[in-house]
Amino acid sequence: MQGLMQILDGKYVSEKLKKEIAIEAAAMLAKNGRKPHLVAILVGHDGGSETYVASKMRSCEKVGFTSTLIRYESSVTEIELLDRIELINKDKEIDGVIVQLPLPKHIDKEKITEKIDYRKDVDGFHPINLGRMQRNLPCFIPATPFGIMLMLKEYKIQTSGKHCVVVGRSNIVGSPMSILMARNDYPGNCSVSICHSKTPDLKKFTLDADILIVAIGKKNLITADMVKEGVVVIDVGMNREENSESKSGYKLYGDVDFSQVSRKSSWISPVPGGVGLMTIIGLLKNTLASAKREIYP
Repeated sequence: MQGLMQILDGKYVSEKLKKEIAIEAAAMLAKNGRKPHLVAILVGHDGGSETYVASKMRSCEKVGFTSTLIRYESSVTEIELLDRIELINKDKEIDGVIVQLPLPKHIDKEKITEKIDYRKDVDGFHPINLGRMQRNLPCFIPATPFGIMLMLKEYKIQTSGKHCVVVGRSNIVGSPMSILMARNDYPGNCSVSICHSKTPDLKKFTLDADILIVAIGKKNLITADMVKEGVVVIDVGMNREENSESKSGYKLYGDVDFSQVSRKSSWISPVPGGVGLMTIIGLLKNTLASAKREIYP
């Protein structure tokens, strides 16, 4: 296995950036008499969603933000949610709002996403933010891709002229990640291939990757024979399996077989301890930018 210096350590980077965010939030409070304010809406009692939202709320508290959790039962109607978002949009004391996915089947997540004011869309999912991102204009970048970009920058990973292969095409990670890595910026300036469940001979692409970003949701999909020596691997997978020996009752696995692939990689992000922690940093930085009116004055 590669030495620890080759680990893309999400815990280290996230703690460092949280301290920087906390300093900026304290300065804003001293200057304007208010803290950045994030609202999270949670529908139902999905175990994963409960965990993610609780972690986001704790992180807000740690950096000196105000956070509000609004809970609904799974029976909430689409109209009720849309009306509540409208009230949040109009509230000048709220800087950002996120609606935790997944939502119940009777609620159209696209309607919910588009209802959020793009100037408070700190998850970066609104079509206006995604469109501005594609044009390399100021915007809220989706939190997970934003976190990955911050990690690449922190470790000074060379990206210009590299072949970046993105496995997964979701609107939350894969698609925006492919756009960001191709942009004329740093990190960026890659030649990008985007692969997905319908890609024939996935191994042909992954073997050619200088930078491999995997976000497809299949435990240990990427094995050692699918990567070349020296590859940079970003594992976005978060696959939960029940485990009676774990305190939480489950164990997390990535989309990459870490024990084997790490022997060939120059840098690799672990699961847990990698991208998941950086997603929250992306969210916090977007919320701070919204509070400071840095993106949309």
